[in-house]
Amino acid sequence: ECATYSSIKVCCVCPQCTKRKSRTHLQKTIGLVSVYQQMLKHKLMEKFKRINEGLSYHGRSSLLNEIYTELYITEGGSGEVNNEHEVRQIETASRRLTTQEIPIKCNDLFKDKPIRRVLTKGVAGIGKTVSVQKFILDWAEGKANQDVTFIFPFPFRELNLMKEKKFSLMDLIHDFFPETKQLQLIDCVAYEVIFIFDGLDECRLPLGFQNNENLWDVTASTSVDVLLTNLIKGNLLPSALLWITSRQAAANQIPPECVDQVTEVRGFKDPQKEEYFRKRISDQSLANKIITHMKSSRSLYIMCHIPVFCWIAATVLERMLGEAERGEIPKTLTQTFTHFLIFQIKHRDRKYHGNTDTDLQQTKKTILALGKLAFQQLEKGNLIFYEEDLRECGIDVKEVSVYSGLCTQIFREESGLQLGKVFSFVHLSVQEFLAALYVFLSIISNNTNVLEEQSTAILHEFKRSTISDFLMNAVDKALQSENEHLDLFLRFLLGLSLESNQTLLRGLLTQTGSNSHSKEETVKYIKEKIRENPSPEKSINLFHCLNELNDHSLVQEVQTYLNRGGYRRLHRASLSPAQWSALVFVLLNSEEELDEFDLSKYDPSEECLLRLLPVVTTSRKTIITDKGCAALASALRSNPSSHLRELNLNYNKPGDSGVKQLSALLEDPHCTLEKLDLVNCSITDEGCAALASALRSNPSSHLRELNLNHNKPGDSGVKQLSALLEDPHCKLEKLELVNCSIADEGFNDLLITEEGCAALASALRSNPSSHLRELNLNYNKPGDSGVKQLSALLEDPHCKLEKLDLSDCSITDEGCAALAAALRSNPSSHLRELNLDYNKPGDSGVKQLSALLVDPHCKLEKLQLSDCRITDERCAALASALRSNPSSHLRELNLNYNKPGDSGVKQLSALLEDPHCKLETLELSDCSITEEGCAALASALRSNPSSHLRELNLNYNKPGDSGVKQLSALLEDPHCKLETLQ
Repeated sequence: ECATYSSIKVCCVCPQCTKRKSRTHLQKTIGLVSVYQQMLKHKLMEKFKRINEGLSYHGRSSLLNEIYTELYITEGGSGEVNNEHEVRQIETASRRLTTQEIPIKCNDLFKDKPIRRVLTKGVAGIGKTVSVQKFILDWAEGKANQDVTFIFPFPFRELNLMKEKKFSLMDLIHDFFPETKQLQLIDCVAYEVIFIFDGLDECRLPLGFQNNENLWDVTASTSVDVLLTNLIKGNLLPSALLWITSRQAAANQIPPECVDQVTEVRGFKDPQKEEYFRKRISDQSLANKIITHMKSSRSLYIMCHIPVFCWIAATVLERMLGEAERGEIPKTLTQTFTHFLIFQIKHRDRKYHGNTDTDLQQTKKTILALGKLAFQQLEKGNLIFYEEDLRECGIDVKEVSVYSGLCTQIFREESGLQLGKVFSFVHLSVQEFLAALYVFLSIISNNTNVLEEQSTAILHEFKRSTISDFLMNAVDKALQSENEHLDLFLRFLLGLSLESNQTLLRGLLTQTGSNSHSKEETVKYIKEKIRENPSPEKSINLFHCLNELNDHSLVQEVQTYLNRGGYRRLHRASLSPAQWSALVFVLLNSEEELDEFDLSKYDPSEECLLRLLPVVTTSRKTIITDKGCAALASALRSNPSSHLRELNLNYNKPGDSGVKQLSALLEDPHCTLEKLDLVNCSITDEGCAALASALRSNPSSHLRELNLNHNKPGDSGVKQLSALLEDPHCKLEKLELVNCSIADEGFNDLLITEEGCAALASALRSNPSSHLRELNLNYNKPGDSGVKQLSALLEDPHCKLEKLDLSDCSITDEGCAALAAALRSNPSSHLRELNLDYNKPGDSGVKQLSALLVDPHCKLEKLQLSDCRITDERCAALASALRSNPSSHLRELNLNYNKPGDSGVKQLSALLEDPHCKLETLELSDCSITEEGCAALASALRSNPSSHLRELNLNYNKPGDSGVKQLSALLEDPHCKLETLQ
């Protein structure tokens, strides 16, 4: 038997077995599965319906559905490990535009069925766990993913507690979810099952994918580590769906071959930040004040990409702007976190003692203990801690409630499904603030014993004779860090050195550092480091440090240049290295997203390009108007985390030499360029060869669009590009080769001719997996012979071309006939747009194209025939063809600069009054149309209230007063759908 009443095996049933079983028996099996599913849903609904937003489980919580704000999640990711400090990652992400990204809703992660294993990355506190919680809650409440039978969430922080135990996979499921104990087996083919492993960065299991034994039996006992690696590899339950979440730095613990889809939680975009504050603060007037204040401090507003920081800011500002507290409204990170700490201490006293008197000694002792824990675990890279970690730090586990009770919103204690407790700070930034506070309290109290007790490398290096020396050494250590892991710690440390912040913490500080520390001395030292450091990017955190010290002098110096506006605002400006760095800081932290960086707005010089490279590499699109190709390519190669996606070098003269430099960039597997514009850049066949060779040698290239218009590749260069297109790894989707000649110098021998067209067509025919969708050969000389080569390509059912531009390509009726015949013979053609402007199709050619439009299999949506000598007779053929094909897909027809006259326009009007006509755009500029033709058009559109026409172009005609009145009356008709009339 495959199923019993008391204990179910949810398994596949073979056909022979099925025949032997009664329908009633199987229905009972399915019914019992449904019962266990409902039990599991009820348990998960109770567990996840509330969100403990920064609070311990001792504190109040909110219903998740009431406070949840949609997070911005994107598909894709480089798979590379980003070792930058996570706050730096957030600051970079805040400048990143989203126009090319693919957003995805949390509930749609597994909509694409071939995807089995999803890895979701994101910085600490960005909302990964809340996304998991909402995903599970929506399923449990019947709102989403109802095709899923079971969801089993396994937080890594709880799995860590079981690292010494042995289980079978089914035993592990039963242990976490006792409701399922009657399920002996789970077949993920018959039933959709999702396993969720949240918090890979918190995992303390070895995850030995290479060395662990392979396991296929879900009933065999082994270590939890072996179970996980085999489940992820697909040995156990190969049809089960898996969702793993992780911070960036830990994501590489899962081998790339074990991940089908990477997503990234990017937190809140600007509208979502406001939505959060309005949901979190019931008083909307107060919410508006908070939003206005946050926007006034760029560094704080950027941090609000992180939902937990929004909560911290709301906690502080709700009290301060709500007049429950008095004092200076915080504008820096240190001020915000200091107020946050103070509020939690006061909250403890009101909650546990019913008064506002604070036991300073006990409070200081507790804060020092938490700070020591924060600092020691920060050095180890840990964000969660267990009882042994607390004991190592001198915290009595039996008295841990004193700590979580003191700061219920800072340090939290969780009891998971398993026996044992897990501890953490609510966010990495809180941990770093307390670590900085611990170090600063130790220094300022001159408690050398505390320092000597620490064997940590950082404290040993930081120990100096004076506070100023100590802070200067901290600056040095942070600059020396390769991954900026001390950046935020340094900001807090310097911020705490201000007397204003020390005054807020009076009581915790037995003395201030004013006698031995000069703010001016520290500011001067930081400015020296900015001047010494040749890399503006390395100096960015130092400007944040100056902000924490309330010094804005360098930024104010360069702001005067930017306030000039217009172009060349830095022309002849003699900026010091420090001022260049300040300029980079200002541009990177401006309120405007860096979509397009145009060097000419500042100074079109190589020095300006080199100085502003951090801005260039952060922008999605860069326009460089003169020199610097080699410098730019070198800089991008040395910056694998660059976000540059579009590079525009149009109308420069890099020539083949400069293009070779760019080619070296394109062959770099880390290059993220997706679009490269090289219009009129003096590129010959030699440059084309370099580009093609680079892209062939880099199968992971991201380049999708290449524009070589108005260059000199000739047929020879086109052959090189054709060799690239026949490579199955080539990802190019759009290739533009307009006017690839030197005709302006009196030569036509380098135009793309029949030979070049033959090479392109042959390459694309030989590569059925080609990604090319758009090919632009306008203003070349392929002639009918070359077009026949392209036609042979179009009749190939594997051809993916969607848009073909052949304007002014010396095409006659013979070429048109070849094109039409090819498209008629290929009912699966993908071609949607065909541009034949400025050619000579003649009566015969237009008839061939009309015969194509009659074909119900024709998918053309846009046909351009400007200046093709189309008369009223040819117009009649086109209109007749479209009327006879009610399933026509044609949406745009361009007949500009022809001579259809009123007679031809009357034929088109008869088409427009047909309710089956799908035309949305009709271009009839300079077509010898008088008031008679205008009257016909107006009448046709009035008589067809279901007309789809939205744009009508009648420029350079002669409608006269009467024609204008007819068209005006049409526009006043309530049924008229026209949106643009020219």
